[in-house]
Amino acid sequence: MTFRAWWIEKNEDAEGTTQQTASLTDLGPAALRSGDTWVDLAASSVNYKDALALTGGAGIVREWPLIPGIDVVGTVRSSDSGLWTPGEHVLLNGAGLGESRHGGLAEVARVDGEQLVRVPQRFTPTQAAAIGTAGFTAMLAVLAIEKHGVEPGDGPILVTGAAGGVGSVTIALLAHLGYEVVASTGRGESEGDYLRHLGATDIVDRHELSDEAGKPLQKQRWTAVADAVGSTTLANALAQTQYGGIVTACGLAQGADLPATVVPFILRGVTLAGVNSVDAPHELREEAWTRLAQNLDIDLLDEMTEVYALADARSVADQVLAGSVRGRAVIDVTQ
Repeated sequence: MTFRAWWIEKNEDAEGTTQQTASLTDLGPAALRSGDTWVDLAASSVNYKDALALTGGAGIVREWPLIPGIDVVGTVRSSDSGLWTPGEHVLLNGAGLGESRHGGLAEVARVDGEQLVRVPQRFTPTQAAAIGTAGFTAMLAVLAIEKHGVEPGDGPILVTGAAGGVGSVTIALLAHLGYEVVASTGRGESEGDYLRHLGATDIVDRHELSDEAGKPLQKQRWTAVADAVGSTTLANALAQTQYGGIVTACGLAQGADLPATVVPFILRGVTLAGVNSVDAPHELREEAWTRLAQNLDIDLLDEMTEVYALADARSVADQVLAGSVRGRAVIDVTQ
């Protein structure tokens, strides 16, 4: 058995300089590491982490060589876990895929059966991959906002990085649940209609939040924030959150720094809640995917999705890093 996969390697040139390369190649089963379940893959996606891995970005790949792709969607071929039978449709997001474990940008995967989640019957493999880690992360943020006690009618919720994958799904979910959603983006002219179609009631230019960290306390604007950007954007969002509100943080598209103070926390009782999709426990994964099946508009999901062939993954990665991808980029690994 041979299969196609993107293969990331690290080599040294004649001068001793380390270089990371990514190529589409044919591999055999011996290339896959341990795992009790073999999955014939149908689809994956290109997330921000995948884009960094495919283009040589530092800090993502931790085991060499590696198959990238933090999303896996496919059909069980065989399993020694006792949990799955051949033919069942399964998925996995994060859990070290594409970082320290071989991921989904391939035709075959070998994973631990106990980590897999059954694909909800409502979704096709392409739709499950379109949701992927981005949509899974978005649902985790929405769950955190709900569990904090924020209800529709309490006030506007700000979504940063709104035109990206996490932001797009977050807007669609919140709007479906009846929340008032304000989208922050630097592509308001080109993507404003798209974001309003997803459910945003207003658009804020990202430069209002991202250019510099403002005062520690600013005008109270948001009952909650779903942030995928970090840095000064997150600092200003915290300073603008209403008393007792919650800010969820799941990304660092602008940067990993946080030029903020403790003032919003101790004077306004603001909660900063981290959202970690990689290490989410299985029970939370099941809850999130159950809610995605209940609360995500499939028509909107399809409209925010573009599908590419496996060979296109590297060029899609460039587009993701350039910020030119709207919504979700799915890779059909069978093409």
